[in-house]
Amino acid sequence: MPRIGFGTATATLGQAEGHAGVTEAVLRAIDAGYRHFDTAAAYNTETAVGDAVAQAVRAGTVASRDEIYVTSKLWIADAHPGRVLPALQRTLQNLQMEYVDLYLIHFPLSMRPLPKGAPLMVKEELVAMDMEGVWKEMEECQTRGLAKAIGVSNFSCKKLEHLLSFARIPPAANQVEVHPYCRQNKLREFCKAKGIQLCAYSPLGGKGTPWANDSVMDSPILKQISKERGKTIAQVCISWVYKQGDVVIIKSFNERRMQENLDIFDWELSDNDRHKISDLPESRGNCDFMVHESGPYRTVDEFWDGEITAGQRNQVAVGTNN
Repeated sequence: MPRIGFGTATATLGQAEGHAGVTEAVLRAIDAGYRHFDTAAAYNTETAVGDAVAQAVRAGTVASRDEIYVTSKLWIADAHPGRVLPALQRTLQNLQMEYVDLYLIHFPLSMRPLPKGAPLMVKEELVAMDMEGVWKEMEECQTRGLAKAIGVSNFSCKKLEHLLSFARIPPAANQVEVHPYCRQNKLREFCKAKGIQLCAYSPLGGKGTPWANDSVMDSPILKQISKERGKTIAQVCISWVYKQGDVVIIKSFNERRMQENLDIFDWELSDNDRHKISDLPESRGNCDFMVHESGPYRTVDEFWDGEITAGQRNQVAVGTNN
């Protein structure tokens, strides 16, 4: 798995950008040197990613589809026994590909399937996932060669431990929010001990999104570090995440920033920089869209199995997180 990936999730889940805009962004990213592309059924970008890869192969920018690493994700409405394989087959049809390199369970819960034309999700329809049944079908996807590897996203240590108790094929990766304000040290150590690759989404936080903390780009400490290093805040964050050993998923459709975000290899953060980052207050995105009084998780704390700091718990309680 290439350690730097290009993300295609947007605050509007692909709607405002349009198919052509995403395809063009992915083509520019391929030209810039990205070879790992992260999409999902919920993002509305699978078809655009597939078109871009096909165009890049026809143009000779890459020799074949095999040079590109593609991650996609199972949406919660399809996280039910009997729906996993058909969902991946639709994803492959969208991508115009015979396989994905990595297929992830997007969230550790399910939703009752909604009629065609319904909203992407309705919180009142959230239900507990039959994790054992769903994972068995994820394993079938890998066994059939439709996914080279399988994994999860937004799983806590406790949920991973439960999954590992019955998994015949252990998850290859766990994709979660990681950045200087959400360092995930406990989860990283757990994943490392179990041979699971931690993948970092929203390494720059998530302004305008509910799935990541929005403090990062306005941080005085990070601004100071970036000024002293002669780098952008984005480069500081991406370098910090990368040096933790994580796969880092970067999202920018701006061509200049695409190039800048890859410039993390010929310089280092100092020990003092890393110490300052380790002292930053931690909090996650609120994941409020996955929490409901009638659902399997009634609070953010329940969703993360208590694996959030006391400071964040206070922020959630008073509604200041995101």
